[in-house]
Parts: sequence; structure tokens; C-alpha cells
Amino acid sequence: MHSKHMDQTPSPSQQSAPTASSALSATPGPSATLAAPVRRSGGLKTPGMAAGALLVVGTSLLALTGCGNAQSGKSGNDGGAASAAASPAENKGGKQLSKLLWMGDSIAEAEAPALGAAMKAGGVEFKSIASAGGGTVVKGDGPTAAFADGTFKDLSKAVGSFHPDVIAYQVTTYDWGTPAQQSSSYERLAKVAEDAGAELVIVSAPPFKIDEFYKGHEAAIASAPKAAEEAAGKNAGQIRYLDASALWGTDSAAAKAQRSKDGIHSCQQGSAAFANWFGQQLGKQYSFTPAAADRWAKGSWTGDKVYGQLKCG
Repeated sequence: MHSKHMDQTPSPSQQSAPTASSALSATPGPSATLAAPVRRSGGLKTPGMAAGALLVVGTSLLALTGCGNAQSGKSGNDGGAASAAASPAENKGGKQLSKLLWMGDSIAEAEAPALGAAMKAGGVEFKSIASAGGGTVVKGDGPTAAFADGTFKDLSKAVGSFHPDVIAYQVTTYDWGTPAQQSSSYERLAKVAEDAGAELVIVSAPPFKIDEFYKGHEAAIASAPKAAEEAAGKNAGQIRYLDASALWGTDSAAAKAQRSKDGIHSCQQGSAAFANWFGQQLGKQYSFTPAAADRWAKGSWTGDKVYGQLKCG
């Protein structure tokens, strides 16, 4: 059963009618169209977790085996890479990181529980406005332009209440638009961050399955990370770009990509791998030392309902 970004419930500012909340899984129907990328209904009704799911990260956080393959019921770790002391921040002269605001679509939403746990363990306050069925900032053509408007409204509210030091945006699966539209949208996001006294980090999306739903947008999906990197190059000091292919690779079907059975999202182990990697990258850019993975990787976040909806276990 597929779980699609566009299957999801939009964020509050993107809704036009009441919908079921946080619906991550749905079977794509033939009526889905590019003109009206509404979230399809169906899928799991309850977030039940498979036995042993709370140990899915376990000692193999950095082993990067197939996502969703729960580890055996070990209560400890093997003292390996996952429990090694975190590297100290390499840029102690950089901006102090004390509050991180996380943005993106349902891929980012599945990563948020692990990232939040990792940040908290490192002494950083964390807030996610990643939105299943939303999250894009690209003011392109078609319905995603309205989604972008909703994202900026959500961002304004979050910035006003949370006051982040760093805003991190993961490129979404529907940053649809021309390279120029993408670049200008990322620069607009950077301006919002600057006005809020924050810096912007843009991280590329992991590789994901390009099915019938996405085929018509392959060019935009390919150009988005390039546009983000170019925007960062033109706005040095305000936008930082991170290429996540260093972690995931570029093949969504490869074990390294850590995608769940739907080929798009990550389960607990993949989300933890991302949180570990992303924390290390932030430690290189800011005055922040990430916590060792064994301090957070097997916490209560692994039971978050998002993983039950993705049938992780």
C-alpha cells in the first residue's frame, strides 16, 4: 500500500474542508490528477506498531540496513559507532544553535520524531511544522502555489511564537515550478528567516520512488536541489545548502536509501540515520555539539504514530 505526500491531510492553513488528520497511507486511485493533487482517502485508521518496533533503531543505527526491518529485542547496544562520543562542533565561531525550526512535507514529518529527539539530547529546542500534504515553499504554477502560501502563513506563526535561531527546510517532493520559481521561492524563505534573526539551512530530499503520480514533475523534482544550491551560493552567510545524497545515495531502491515499503518515507531506523547525520552537519556549521546517538536513538519517539501509519515494524 502506497503512502504519498499528496495523499496527506494538509496543514490547517491549507485545508478547505475538514479532513482526517495525519493520514499517511493511501492507495492511489485512478482519479488522482495533476490539476487537483488532493489527498486520497483510505489506509490505516490506527497507528498500531508491530512487536519490537521500539527497538528498530537498536545498535544498527549506522549500519543502514533495510528500513522497517526491526532488530531483535536487545535492550542495550554493542558499544559501536552509535554509542561513540559525538564529534565536537567544528565551527565554534558560528551562530549559536539553541532553537531549530524544521520544515518540509511528509518525508520530513517522518524524520521529525528522530530529529526532535536528537536535538533535545543535544540541548536544542525543536519545533516541526513539516506537513503531510503540504510544506512546500515553491510558488510555482498550479495548486502547489496555494500550498506555498499556506506554508508561509504557518511559518509566520511559528517564527512569531518559537523564535528559532535556524530554520531548516527539506526540499519537498512537490517543489514544482521552473528553476527560476524555485530559486526565488528559496530566497523568499531566506528573507523570512533573516527578518526573524535566523539563518536558513536547505537540505535536499532523499531519493524516492517516481511513480505515475510524480512522473509529470520529474524535471522540477530534479531541478529543485540545484536551484536551492544556487540560491545558497548567491546568498552566502544566510542560506546553507546540504546535499543529503552523502547519506542516502541517489537510488531510492538501494538499501542505503532507507525508504519504507512505499519507496518514499523512512521508518524509525532511516529517520534516526538522518537525524544523526543532520546533527553532525549542523555541528560543523553552528556552535552546537550533537549528542551521541545512544543517548536518544531508542527513545519513546520510535513509537510515534507516523511509523504505525507507514506500517513500519
